[in-house]
Amino acid sequence: MTVVEGKPAPYPVSDAATSVPLMCNLGTKEGVTEKKGRFAGVRGGGETFFTTMRAKGSLIGVAVDPFSSHDCGSQRYLAIPWLDACLAARISDKPGDPLEAMPQSASWLAPLDLEAPSDAAPLPETNFSGPRESSVWLPNEAIAQAWSRYVKDTAIPDTTPPPAPTNLIVKGNELTWDAEADLESGLAGFLIERDGAVLAKVPEAATNPFGRPLFQNLSYSDTPTQPLVAMRYTDTTAEAGVIHQYKVIAVNTVGLESK
Repeated sequence: MTVVEGKPAPYPVSDAATSVPLMCNLGTKEGVTEKKGRFAGVRGGGETFFTTMRAKGSLIGVAVDPFSSHDCGSQRYLAIPWLDACLAARISDKPGDPLEAMPQSASWLAPLDLEAPSDAAPLPETNFSGPRESSVWLPNEAIAQAWSRYVKDTAIPDTTPPPAPTNLIVKGNELTWDAEADLESGLAGFLIERDGAVLAKVPEAATNPFGRPLFQNLSYSDTPTQPLVAMRYTDTTAEAGVIHQYKVIAVNTVGLESK
């Protein structure tokens, strides 16, 4: 953006730039619910950018995390499936070929309503009758449904359990293991079973000031807190000389359990 007479003004946008899918992700304190403060000006520049791009036919949307301020919060739960959908539609079947143009046949649109985005129900592009130059562009029906839930309470449904932990090692009464990320919902923690019964939850009570509670927590940005929380548990109630069988189960943030 440039500034003309004290107001943000858009810079020239090429036709090629309008064909690249974009998603603007705001927090509520960025001028949405709070009109004053250090982040309130984000909305003005963002709206100028959005309306300028959309008026030129850009494939651009807006999603507001209702529980975040200027932090990343739960943005990953929409960003990851959105990127997957756009890449799946554009990557060529032939390795090495350039990205293909984003197809428009599956597009959905929603009216832009930053104040009450949960009321802005998306529709297939062919059924949308509102002003397109201020509409939220969404790549397909699945993302439109995820977007609708995200702007309401970020609780995007997930039906796939997390990957099962691997490499469980028991040394004395200490357990360590490995686990892969759950890209859809994130790992909330682990259940420790001993001899077929649940012995403990790790962590016992997860907390996170920025979005859903995660096993390795989340910083103000979209990165884990440091140092990383270790995948480790000590069984302080194990009896000396008694052989036990242990299992570790991963649990994601919507409560689904792994094998």
